[in-house]
Amino acid sequence: MTPEKSALDGLRIDRDAVAAGGSRARTWIVLAVLVVVVAAGLWWWLSRPRAVPVRTVAAREASAVGGASGAVLNASGYAVARRQATVSSKVTGKVTQILVEEGMAVQEGQILARLDDSTVRRQLALAEAQVGAARGALAETAVRLKEAELSQRRMRQLLKDGVSTQAQVDAAEAEVGSLRARLDLGREEIAVAERQVGVRRQDLEDSVIRAPFSGVAVSKDAQPGEMISPVSAGGGFTRTGICTLVDMSSLEIEVDVNESYINRVRAGQEARAVLDAYPDWTIPARVITVVPAADREKATVRVRLAFEQLDPRILPDMGVKVAFLGQDQETSQAGGAPAASRPEVLVPRAALRKDGGQDIVLVVAQGERVERRAVETRPATGDDVTVTSGLAGGEQVVVEGPAELKDGDRVKVQTASKES
Repeated sequence: MTPEKSALDGLRIDRDAVAAGGSRARTWIVLAVLVVVVAAGLWWWLSRPRAVPVRTVAAREASAVGGASGAVLNASGYAVARRQATVSSKVTGKVTQILVEEGMAVQEGQILARLDDSTVRRQLALAEAQVGAARGALAETAVRLKEAELSQRRMRQLLKDGVSTQAQVDAAEAEVGSLRARLDLGREEIAVAERQVGVRRQDLEDSVIRAPFSGVAVSKDAQPGEMISPVSAGGGFTRTGICTLVDMSSLEIEVDVNESYINRVRAGQEARAVLDAYPDWTIPARVITVVPAADREKATVRVRLAFEQLDPRILPDMGVKVAFLGQDQETSQAGGAPAASRPEVLVPRAALRKDGGQDIVLVVAQGERVERRAVETRPATGDDVTVTSGLAGGEQVVVEGPAELKDGDRVKVQTASKES
């Protein structure tokens, strides 16, 4: 090989080596880019704002908790029966028969139970025998009185004929007077014996326990073989009642209203009631009376309301929420011009915040961001605040969270339970 050819071969480019070197460079570039991207993502993930834990509740429509649009006051109470009794006996005795069960409807005068009457029956038989004996003694006295009166007349005649003496006539008259007094005493003894029979018959009647009024038995408090008494006696072995009877037609509502708001309630005022057991069922009601006495300890006044129409679903001691309606709502329901209604919702007091004199709530939107919402409210009653605008029923509002929460902050929701 000539020197010139060797020099030319040394200047030739090795294409395979160049290709291999370029591939390695591109690989390193791609890896570097990936490292930068991963590092940037990791930095963003670590530096992003943390979700703040908060507790929320759902805003509730006023009608869903016994209130109504235009209600002037909301209160809670119970359904109570004005006519309710624990039926007992008038005498102490042993129960031999129970004829009532829980949930049974009974009529006034219906037999509920029987007591052991064996002793009373024997006492009644004895009293009746005493009446018979007294009547027999009275008959004997009447016969003797008739005989004494005949003897008296004979003695008087003999005295006129000069055969008898005045002493014999006086003795005959005394005998007549004595027998007449004994006859009157016998009649009184018969009356006393007959009254004794009446007492024993009443005792026998008292051994049968009857319903004092029509109603439903809500409890069965005694069993055959147990002792029952109208008063507590004999320790824990003596019952004082057979059953508890409730007149379902006397059901009404009792609520305790804070004395600060009692001026919003008056007799005859219309209201709307919702049972806790049936939150979607609104029951028309009307105020019967405001009890003229305040509870010093609770600072409340009791209000009685009547259901406009009773229903078998209403049971004694059920929880009830009541909304007292204003004049405009009563006029609307009576057929007058309807008042303009506004959608209203209830939120806890803790959900309400102040921002420059404006009432606001923080609403959790899309499950992770809070939204500042300006609202209008009415005077609060109890633990709830009535929101008249700016909020819809069902929206989740923050009730517990940092005071510095602001619009757009990320949150982690923990739903708070709250009785409606």
